[in-house]
Amino acid sequence: MDSLCLKSPLGDLTVFEVEGQIVALDWGHGLDTPRKTDNPVLNRVAAALQLYFKSGKESFRTLPLDPGGTEHQRAVWKAMQAIEAGETKTYGAIAKEINSSSQAVGMACGANPMPILIPCHRVVAQNGLGGYSADGGVETKATLLRLEGARL
Repeated sequence: MDSLCLKSPLGDLTVFEVEGQIVALDWGHGLDTPRKTDNPVLNRVAAALQLYFKSGKESFRTLPLDPGGTEHQRAVWKAMQAIEAGETKTYGAIAKEINSSSQAVGMACGANPMPILIPCHRVVAQNGLGGYSADGGVETKATLLRLEGARL
């Protein structure tokens, strides 16, 4: 496993790579996590995140993401990846789309191993933003949506 720590407007983010695949993005970093690397996959992710935080534009769908997870989680994460930057979809709408429940969709959102890259922040409650499991909670979710130009 290789990792890279990146500075972002939301604090440090650490991205993890295994065998050419991104497997996780965590908030914060370990003291031994490098801030530079020769790893081309991690450098691609770093460039994509820098562009995202600068412009709100994202190109994460072309990254080699391997989030693992259960069949249900992967279905939810795939539905999240289909939501365009600046748009939102409710837990209920995704649940209907994949023949699940809103609560199960919310649990899969909370289990997302790579927030931002798999945009769980774009999934909202019927009446409000809903939750967000990353550092800063719902305020971080709102910050990401504002960055993308979403109406809150």
